[in-house]
Amino acid sequence: MEYMQAPATSSQGNILCCTCGVPIPPNPANMCVACLRTQVDISEGIPKQVTVNFCKQCERYLQPPTTWMQCALESRELLALCLKKLKSSMTKIRLIDAGFLWTEPHSKRIKVKLTVQKEVMNGAILQQVFVVEFVVLSQMCDDCHRVEAKDFWKAVVQVRQKTPHKKTFYYLEQLILKHKLHQNALNIKEINDGIDFYYGSKQHAQKMVDFLQCTSPCKSKTSQRLISHDIHSNTFNYKSTFSMEIVPVCKDNVVCLSPRLAQSLGNMGQLCVCTRVTSTIHLIDPNTLQIAEVDGNTYWRAPFNNLCNPRQLEEFIVMDTDIIRDQKLGAGAGLRSTRHILAEVWVQKTSEMNTSQQYHCRTFLGHLLNIGDMVLGFDFANSNVNDEHLNKMNPHRVPDVVLIKKSYDRSRRVKRRNWKLEEMPRDREDNNTDDERQYQDFLEDLEEDEALRKNVNIYKDASKIPVESDAEDDGAPRISLTEMLEELTLSDATGGDGADMMTE
Repeated sequence: MEYMQAPATSSQGNILCCTCGVPIPPNPANMCVACLRTQVDISEGIPKQVTVNFCKQCERYLQPPTTWMQCALESRELLALCLKKLKSSMTKIRLIDAGFLWTEPHSKRIKVKLTVQKEVMNGAILQQVFVVEFVVLSQMCDDCHRVEAKDFWKAVVQVRQKTPHKKTFYYLEQLILKHKLHQNALNIKEINDGIDFYYGSKQHAQKMVDFLQCTSPCKSKTSQRLISHDIHSNTFNYKSTFSMEIVPVCKDNVVCLSPRLAQSLGNMGQLCVCTRVTSTIHLIDPNTLQIAEVDGNTYWRAPFNNLCNPRQLEEFIVMDTDIIRDQKLGAGAGLRSTRHILAEVWVQKTSEMNTSQQYHCRTFLGHLLNIGDMVLGFDFANSNVNDEHLNKMNPHRVPDVVLIKKSYDRSRRVKRRNWKLEEMPRDREDNNTDDERQYQDFLEDLEEDEALRKNVNIYKDASKIPVESDAEDDGAPRISLTEMLEELTLSDATGGDGADMMTE
């Protein structure tokens, strides 16, 4: 402790301390530092030991009353938090300096050295240096409580799609991972026909709902359930449920539009093939190459269902093909696809190779099919489909076969696939062989559709041995190395930038 004195002049003399008689320079108290120390303690009333709450799960400190802050050791933010603990007891003194004293990081002690000033005894200004010890106490924050409880949620987003195939969910999973929307979820549960996302706040759930409405054609419905009510403060505690229903149409589905909807889309044919499902349903007419997009609002006003599921697709072999050029559309027709070529083909089922039965149809796969190629399609001639719009169509306008996609050797494609996708952590039911087959179908769709994989993070698989050459290359599409990201590392999982670097 020392007092602050005015600069002495050359003509100023010394005086005797009024208590001990020691010669000292003049000061307003007429006392030496030792006597002032025995008379006054300006740090009186300031606690020398204070507690600070720390959450070990998220490594945040509590700033009263309810704010949790991320602060590094000996940082400016941590020093400000500690000084706020002493603010109420330092109203009558002036803080001059503050700094940390080194302590063992595992000691759960934080020592802060303070320098303060105060005016005492006839206007004398005293300055004192002392140490305040902050004891770190462990306390779990509310967010970590919700994560550990897993059932303590305030909002749930229920995503449903009434289809036997999960292609749309696999695509949504990659979009959610790319935009990191799964990080705020307390728990993710996969059920038979959808996924449930549980959140600790309604705002996080609403953010997921807005994202789903922008990335997929769906409709939503919201409901609330009252949990508790405080009559004194008039506060209510609700649990919110957001129900999201995605249109029951997936990629490679054959659909039959209503006559009015087909006319509104540019007089296209009623039988169409779904080529992609993004924020809209992309349709193509296999007879004319006419394309159209159907958004969610249009679909729910005039709904249509898929006529077949992937299990009902049969394998055909191309016997003959003939490209159709200069196909003219009627008046009022819409756009035509420039990515596809219209062709007439003769095909035969691989299961009927011992017969002479062949089928003639038009297809939009003229740029891919050659004589002898395998192709997957739906056999209308030997199927019994009960659909409201199909039953009203002229039977002469229903083709015998609708070809969907070219078929390649799956085992060979899996063997040479040197990339992989990130998976979202979730509670799921027991995996079955059908789910694995559907996931392989989704991976093949990414290889075949460049526009589809632009919104997906694809990573190199270091566990796969690169194939130098393939003597029996069947022409199956592949993903180039320039489209792949580096393999996931520990820094990527903790928020590093390794996953965002493109390979040269």
